[in-house]
Order: sequence, then C-alpha cells, then structure tokens
Amino acid sequence: MIQGDKVELRTRRDSDVPVFQAELYDDVAMRLRVDSRPWRPLPPDSAESPAAAAVPSDDKAYFSVVELASRELAGEALVWGIDTHNRSAHLGISLLPGFRGRGLSGDVVRVLCTYAFTVRGLRRLQVETLADNTAMIAAATGAGFRVEGTLRRSAWVYGAFTDVVVLGLLAGEWTPPPGPA
Repeated sequence: MIQGDKVELRTRRDSDVPVFQAELYDDVAMRLRVDSRPWRPLPPDSAESPAAAAVPSDDKAYFSVVELASRELAGEALVWGIDTHNRSAHLGISLLPGFRGRGLSGDVVRVLCTYAFTVRGLRRLQVETLADNTAMIAAATGAGFRVEGTLRRSAWVYGAFTDVVVLGLLAGEWTPPPGPA
C-alpha cells in the first residue's frame, strides 16, 4: 500500500469489482469519457470487463483508491503503458461518484507519481484527459504536470469529437513527499 495525505492506494480486490462495475463501468456516459474504447455491455465476471480484478503485468499497475478518513473504497487508479526502455508511463484515475469533489484527485495523482518515480524508477509521466475535464487538469497541474498540448477533436465521446489535453511531468520536475525519518 502507498499512502498520501487523503488516500491510500492498494491492490484491487475481488470485492471491489462489483462496485467498479456498477458505479464506473455501467455509467455509459461517464465511461465513454475515460476510456478510448467503445463501451460494450459486459457482465462483471467477464475477463474483458475493465472492472474485473486486474492481473499484474509489467506494463500496467492497477490500484484501488481508499479514502483515509472513511476507510471506504473511493475509486480506481492506474499507471499504464509502462515503457521500461524509455522509462515512461501514463496515469489514469476514476473516482466513484460519491467521492468526487472532495479534493481526493490531486492526492491520488501525487501518490501515483510516488509509485511511478520512486518505486518503478520512471523518468516521465503523461496524462491525457478531455479538455473539459477541469478536475483532472487541476489535479495534474497541482501535482506539477505541465500542459504540453491539445489534440484537437481527437476523442469520440458520445456522438461528437472533442479535444484532448496532454500533460507531462518529468522526474526532475517532481517534488517528492517527505520520506520516513
């Protein structure tokens, strides 16, 4: 487990799967905003469901987000597209609807940076998000990410193309949290 000020990132458990399925995956309009793949109706026990318990791999690290104050499951987070040769990866987070607006996103991004830079030894992280996702842009920039560009009309989201903002952070630009004494 890796802990921040407001959240803890832990291994995804089988008991998390039905919650993610119901609150994140089955919300079609929201799912289309966070995944570039088209939504398909999938049962929670399908190995293809994004909500399914993740199998560890070298190129993805899945986490469940737990709010420290309540000790409740608050969402999911991942480091994906891990490229060990170029030492780079992408970040993604999805908070459950009841946990949005509580200021957790910035802490999740910072804890993912700790994992990626300190544990995995990566040197570059990237976030891609829809241009109207002000919460994710604020969470990323608050953690030190810089806007690197806009991919105009590059994402098909619920019947229309929309812009995607690309943000990046290099290990040398990152301010790690204070370590253990």
